[in-house]
Amino acid sequence: MLQTKSVKLIFPNLLLLVLAITGCSPLKSQNNPEWKDLFNGKDIKDWNVKINHHEIGDNYANTFRVEDGMIKVRYDQYGAYDNQFGHLYYKQPFSHYHLLVEYKITGEWKTDAPSYTISNSGIMFHSQDPKTMLKDQDWPISIEYQLLAGLNDGKPRPTGNMCSPGTDVIYEGKIDSRHCIDSKSKTYKKEEWVRAELIVLGDSLITHLVNGDTVLQYSKPQIGGGVVNNFDPAVKLDGKLLKEGFIALQSEGQPVDFRKVRIINLEKRNKKPQR
Repeated sequence: MLQTKSVKLIFPNLLLLVLAITGCSPLKSQNNPEWKDLFNGKDIKDWNVKINHHEIGDNYANTFRVEDGMIKVRYDQYGAYDNQFGHLYYKQPFSHYHLLVEYKITGEWKTDAPSYTISNSGIMFHSQDPKTMLKDQDWPISIEYQLLAGLNDGKPRPTGNMCSPGTDVIYEGKIDSRHCIDSKSKTYKKEEWVRAELIVLGDSLITHLVNGDTVLQYSKPQIGGGVVNNFDPAVKLDGKLLKEGFIALQSEGQPVDFRKVRIINLEKRNKKPQR
């Protein structure tokens, strides 16, 4: 989705405290037995597809496919793009967790997609249930960890940004009205594998990491704002804090490969023992 100017990192000390409490350092070995693979490397039976202009479950034109042990987003069976933005949702919602996704922006952008989608994809989280999306709803009400690759124009284009379709977040102590907030990551090229990580603590602190570096933090994700069209008004309850939601991989005109999607569920660690 769209992006705006870069902004400063916040809550650095709070993040260190969170990582100390949860034992969830992004530099820990990925062989940690607490990691659970959401993508099994074989199929997407544990995932649900919702593409704009189509009913849930219709993987139009084989947009999301598994080949070579990867989830691939492709458009080779499309005619006109027709704003058929799509999302592949894991089957269950999460609240407190550490998510790791390895992705690569690849291939040729579909030239009749909106221009902002070139070398652009995303990981949606705290998303509404795809079953509550209307057939012609373009984006899910959610928070987006934006995935970008450079455009070979010499200009910086960070990845790991935050975008807010139908939502708002608290940044630097107040609701930030911008649709996207840039991270402080470096620019990565197409065909380059990148490790994207999210540490999500319910409706509290959210931290974005890129290749092990903390690049953006904000808090209090909540329903609000614009961008989403053709939604059910009963679902968009502006001001409602988002304590949990679904995780989804995005398609919006740019081919992408995802070779790893893993999670550590932090919910048990955040439950106080009963006395």
